Amino acid sequence: MPNLASLLVDTAARLPRRPAVVLDDTVLSYAELDDLSARAATLLRDGGVHPGDRVALIAPNVPHMPIAYYGILRSGAVVVPLNPLLTPRELAHHFQDAEVSAVVVWEAMAGACREALERLGLDVPVVELSAAGTLQRLAGVEPLAGLEQRGAQDMAVLLYTSGTTGRPKGAMLTHDNLLGNAEMVVDLFRIVPEDVFFGGLPFFHVFGQTVALNAVVAAGAAVTLLPRFAPRTVLEILERDGVTVLDGVPSMHVALLGAAGDRPVALPALRAAISGGAALPVEVLRRFEGVFGVRLYEGYGLSETSPVVSFNQLDGPVRPGSIGTAVPGARLRVLDDTGAEVPTGEVGELAVAGRYVMAGYWRNPEATAEAVRDGWFRTGDLARMDQDGCVFIVDRKKDMILRGGYNVYPREVEEALYEHPAVAEVAVVGISDEVQGQEVAAFVVLTAEAAPDGERLVPELRSWVRERVASYKRPRLYRVVDALPKGPTGKILKREVEGLV
Repeated sequence: MPNLASLLVDTAARLPRRPAVVLDDTVLSYAELDDLSARAATLLRDGGVHPGDRVALIAPNVPHMPIAYYGILRSGAVVVPLNPLLTPRELAHHFQDAEVSAVVVWEAMAGACREALERLGLDVPVVELSAAGTLQRLAGVEPLAGLEQRGAQDMAVLLYTSGTTGRPKGAMLTHDNLLGNAEMVVDLFRIVPEDVFFGGLPFFHVFGQTVALNAVVAAGAAVTLLPRFAPRTVLEILERDGVTVLDGVPSMHVALLGAAGDRPVALPALRAAISGGAALPVEVLRRFEGVFGVRLYEGYGLSETSPVVSFNQLDGPVRPGSIGTAVPGARLRVLDDTGAEVPTGEVGELAVAGRYVMAGYWRNPEATAEAVRDGWFRTGDLARMDQDGCVFIVDRKKDMILRGGYNVYPREVEEALYEHPAVAEVAVVGISDEVQGQEVAAFVVLTAEAAPDGERLVPELRSWVRERVASYKRPRLYRVVDALPKGPTGKILKREVEGLV
């Protein structure tokens, strides 16, 4: 019977001396990671954790995080990965909703964690991870023999969504969901033990967890960690550690271009870059490939789909602006509001079926029934599919702007603005308007060189957009801002942008 932790157990038996996790001068081999995770499993068992129990894991990308992650899985428990930046109030909601039996937390977040537990009056074991004492503590614990076997459809990870449409919901990802997605990613990007992945995507999020952790471990490759994203530090790590695959979200790629100054960067080890988590502007893709000299492959996935379901694949058609074609194990359709498939090239809601779709939302049958119908998960993303099966995301369904009876897709306007050399980042949103119902507004972050010109550039931006999009799509409001609000993975938060008006 499968257990997601078998990825580590099998690789440690096959490649015990290969480096698994790197953080500056700290290197854990697969044998060491395997051993430490087995000891962590014993620690949890001794604390009263049983198979099927939910265990919260709150940590940045440090070596202790994968030790605890695989330790929880080995014990047969369910990992509940949480953002280390959550407040005690937010943590309390997650602890209560998941009915956690234990909490594993990095030392810097331990105070907020204990405050959350006190609010609930909840008495559960708290395992505090620390740079100084954790590894020594584990050395005194006997490793758990083998690993707890689980059913393919048993829950491995309870992953809470970002909550952009209300309170976060817990997506129940099974051992089979995550095993299948990790193994598919290995094949998709031909990951080999000699590869070194960049580990700046947070492991508490499904993108980093699958692509930069589980797939890396499945292949016996290495991941070099960065607990907090800093673009200049990333450039140093890419060169120092011989990173071969750079994975990130669009805002990370934009930041790296800024750090590089749009000048060519020589990274002979780098063979590919990956983008996901949000729409990748075509102009950013072109600039990135010009600066770093490698292909930047855009893909698509969601928390509810483990996550990867489509990609511009190494052997398939690569089309700028597209999220590529369905990956093995996933099926994609574009549906109208009645659930019927739309003709090729027309816009509808993207739906996903196949091995990677979650088992449902934790203790929320109504939300599950709304999201998954006849085995198809409704993504909430508007898309079109061409004759070759390449999918183009038009926009989030909820982000579409209805201006005077016309549909305006923010991404189309954003793409036009990204082509302007002074624009570093942009978010286009709809704001209330008594006459039109909604009006189009653009919030722009300028490049370092253009920033001193500030609002004086707005007339130029208006003229630029006027030449590129129809009149009903053009922003009536432009606002130059220092930064755009982002979530923990760097995704621009449109709802918070609307609050900047």
